Amino acid sequence: MSEKLFHRDQALGLEIVFRSGQSRVGKLHTSHGVFDTPIFMPVGTNANVKLMRSDDLREIGVGILLGNSYHLMVKPGLDVIKLHGGLHGFMHWDGGILTDSGGFQVFSLRDLREINDDGVLIRSPVDGSKLFLTPELSIEIQRVLGSDIVMVLDHCPSTDDSYKEAVVSLKRTKQWAQRCLKYGVNDGQMLFAIAQGGVYDDLRRLSAQELAESPFDGFAIGGLSLGEEFEKTLHLTGVTVESLPFEKPRYFMGGGSPELIVHLVEMGVDMFDSVFPTRLARHGTALTFSGRLNIKAARFKSDLNPIEEECDCAVCRNYSRSYVHHLLDRGEVLGGILLTHHNLRFMMRFMERLRRSICDGTFTDLKREVIDSYVKGEGGKLRDDSVNDPVLR
Repeated sequence: MSEKLFHRDQALGLEIVFRSGQSRVGKLHTSHGVFDTPIFMPVGTNANVKLMRSDDLREIGVGILLGNSYHLMVKPGLDVIKLHGGLHGFMHWDGGILTDSGGFQVFSLRDLREINDDGVLIRSPVDGSKLFLTPELSIEIQRVLGSDIVMVLDHCPSTDDSYKEAVVSLKRTKQWAQRCLKYGVNDGQMLFAIAQGGVYDDLRRLSAQELAESPFDGFAIGGLSLGEEFEKTLHLTGVTVESLPFEKPRYFMGGGSPELIVHLVEMGVDMFDSVFPTRLARHGTALTFSGRLNIKAARFKSDLNPIEEECDCAVCRNYSRSYVHHLLDRGEVLGGILLTHHNLRFMMRFMERLRRSICDGTFTDLKREVIDSYVKGEGGKLRDDSVNDPVLR
């Protein structure tokens, strides 16, 4: 089923304009612009997307990027960011910003934290400083940062946690989300809740259903893309999405490979983030519509072709595979810069094609193309888990 949907105008939030099956195309209204969905958001943990200037991000079509409130509070500190009028001014970025709450650090810094129902005591891996992070403090930090989308503080369980442990984290996540909602965000900010539940179907449904009863502006699917099997990721996402409100944005946290995105868009997910394209670039791998290319490979030493013939990015317009191979071979930073630029532009082009295919009825063809290029012959296993850094989202 395909249909055009025109919801009432709204100052902030998701306007769904087209739907085909569960897939939908929309416009996400924020205080710093209106952005087409489904959307991919590059990760800029420390107020920068690695190896990219804000001007570069604008040039390639990035609409929203991520920052991490916990890391930014540690370095450079909120006083410094206040001097710039907030995170937008600090990093010279006039697009949208989503800030993670620090909840992923609750999961990843297990050896550096102590957690209870009040909050979590975290010892910084950067400078050893200690912080007792509460839901209220997390929201206050994000108020100061001035991000467009604020994430609640959540307790993200491990994929190998027992059912009993997953229940504890689910209850804590719900309690913390309600405390965040009560504390409140600034005018012009949206507050997203995060559904958890580990790898257990009933807990996933329960978490999504309970959070959906409260007036959050959007909902995230958390605690996945952390090493579980690909089919498990898809199944648990589907279980969660089924229990979330149709009219609110749905955000899959930490997923960015084309093969994962195409499956989740088919389920009705609207927003994605990952270090996937930028980390691959720094290790010499280019993303193309024909699959991944290891530009470090010897076969590219004398290859005069651009990274991808059809690509409109500045790298493909001006440089050969041979030149980028040379830079990587010599350890030049510019090699990583050029590949990062290309990979992020690829992700923008990929999302543009996804949105267009939903509207013109060619989504199934694009999905098959992506699977053939990125999965065939590799066992179909989820690979996003390999790029989820234990410290950085």
